[in-house]
Amino acid sequence: MAGLARKNALLLVALVAALVFIYLLEEVGEGEIMKLDTLAYRFFVEKLRSDPVTSVMKGFTGLLDIPVLLVMTLIVTAFAPGKAPGRCVAANLFGALALNVVLKQIVQRPRPDGFRLIAESGYSFPSGHSMVSMAFFGLLVWMVWTYEKDKTMRLVWCALFSLVIVMVGVSRIYLGVHYASDVLAGFCVSLLWLVFYTKVVAPAFMAQEA
Repeated sequence: MAGLARKNALLLVALVAALVFIYLLEEVGEGEIMKLDTLAYRFFVEKLRSDPVTSVMKGFTGLLDIPVLLVMTLIVTAFAPGKAPGRCVAANLFGALALNVVLKQIVQRPRPDGFRLIAESGYSFPSGHSMVSMAFFGLLVWMVWTYEKDKTMRLVWCALFSLVIVMVGVSRIYLGVHYASDVLAGFCVSLLWLVFYTKVVAPAFMAQEA
């Protein structure tokens, strides 16, 4: 019964994520700045910016630099039992990065200009940092929730990884390199990817250690 409820919840999450992504894609296709983007700009850029906050946001966005991701993948490989978790995380990371490249080339939305705090190149939609943070840390949430037996540690790690996901997305808006709609779209399409990956691919990897 619990398994069926979990399956239905995942399907609902995937459906909502797909609908939101399709809506954002249509809006971006019309070439207009959405109200969501304007509101996020007014709050994160006009009201929230300060030197201390900027340092924090740069720290969160730096977690998704490729060298940092590789180090974190190696840490998972080193400390997780067996080789399967590390391989699973690496394949997930590669898949999310490749999917983001394809989507950006299809949509080709220019990045916001005039209020960036860091240098970035390439297209804006969907946010690569948001996609990869959801895919990478979201998979770690799934692994911890599925395999960690200590309930307290399970909640602590899942809350920590979830906070990182959100803050990476927020940092991209704050630093002026993405619209809020880019970030939301990145989260949505990555959720779709995660549902597929954790239902089909990840169990196959983990079964190798069984």
